[in-house]
Amino acid sequence: MGGATPDAPDAPDAPDVIVVGGGVIGLVTAWRAAQRGMSTAVVDPRPGGGAAEVAAGMLAAATELHPGEEPLLDLALASAARYPAFAEELAQAGGADIGYRPCGTLVAALDADDRALLRELHALQRRCGLAAEWLGGRECRRLEPMLAPGVRGGLLVDGDHQVDPRRLLAALLTACERAGVVFHRERAATVAVSRGRATGVGLADGRELPAGQVVLAAGCRSGEVGGLPPGLLPPVRPVKGQVLRLRMDPAAPTLSRTVRAVVRGGQVYLVPRADGELVIGATSEEAGWDTAVTAGGVYQLLRDAHELVPGLTELPLTECRAGLRPGTPDNAPLLGPGGLPGLLLATGHYRNGVLLAPVTGEVMAEALATGELPALARPFGAERFSGARAEALT
Repeated sequence: MGGATPDAPDAPDAPDVIVVGGGVIGLVTAWRAAQRGMSTAVVDPRPGGGAAEVAAGMLAAATELHPGEEPLLDLALASAARYPAFAEELAQAGGADIGYRPCGTLVAALDADDRALLRELHALQRRCGLAAEWLGGRECRRLEPMLAPGVRGGLLVDGDHQVDPRRLLAALLTACERAGVVFHRERAATVAVSRGRATGVGLADGRELPAGQVVLAAGCRSGEVGGLPPGLLPPVRPVKGQVLRLRMDPAAPTLSRTVRAVVRGGQVYLVPRADGELVIGATSEEAGWDTAVTAGGVYQLLRDAHELVPGLTELPLTECRAGLRPGTPDNAPLLGPGGLPGLLLATGHYRNGVLLAPVTGEVMAEALATGELPALARPFGAERFSGARAEALT
């Protein structure tokens, strides 16, 4: 098959590729690998879950730009540019619309200090060649009449769109099934290693699944899978994010586009769906593996969102959830060869897993098929963190 290698296991039923992790990154990798002719399996006790199940789905290449993260911008913009065709293809392959909305994003500031921070973001965006228009407070309220009278200014970014991550996950699951991907609804306990290469996955129930290549795409759990030398464990950590969902009247929506804000120096976003759902997020907490929804987190989000859009406090609150983003030391993903023959990484996407899904699927399929990471993704190879990787193998 397309992904087999000369040293691959000779078990007759061994797939070319096993992907550990059935979140959006694992599923898009498996789908694209199967499209390239590789027999592919996914190992995950609950495929279709993960951080994307909680995420708001902002495709925010420009408005998620942070100082020091400029190297990620080219990858983010490339993936954002792929989204219209990706959404159309996946709607056909997965049999359902994924909620892609090219609605643009408005970033607002509520006081002079917040406006100064927003001006700094605008300057960074302009230095990076991004299109973002500065608006006064009155212009912001003309675009979004429900905004608070105190809004002091904002940025209109027409190129930052949105998608519904839950619909995206459901479509990817169906697309994988239709493409022949096999699902093992078990937990991956180890990566099997033999004679210096990854040869499959050991399950929690003791069974071993051989494979030609193994992709670690288990989000913040990627570093928890056993069997690898310590120097090869991906440096990912969980970053907790609490998110709320409210219900708007579809006949009189509260907002027409994604609205983000700087409120007392902190970030809040409101993402309106076409079906009337309004997503409010998200906290950013270094809280280990804790996924409890807290009164403080809910209060913080509602307080900041209320200051931005006072009328939303009348809306029904339908859901409070917390998820774990997979963070890396530089907040950029780990893509491609994992320092051991037969092992690849697709993890550490942090805030941008949904945005980077199209380009991640492409580059991982190429790496699996050819052994080479496309040039666009090379700055995000796992070796950038691993001076000890070569030593770990000796």
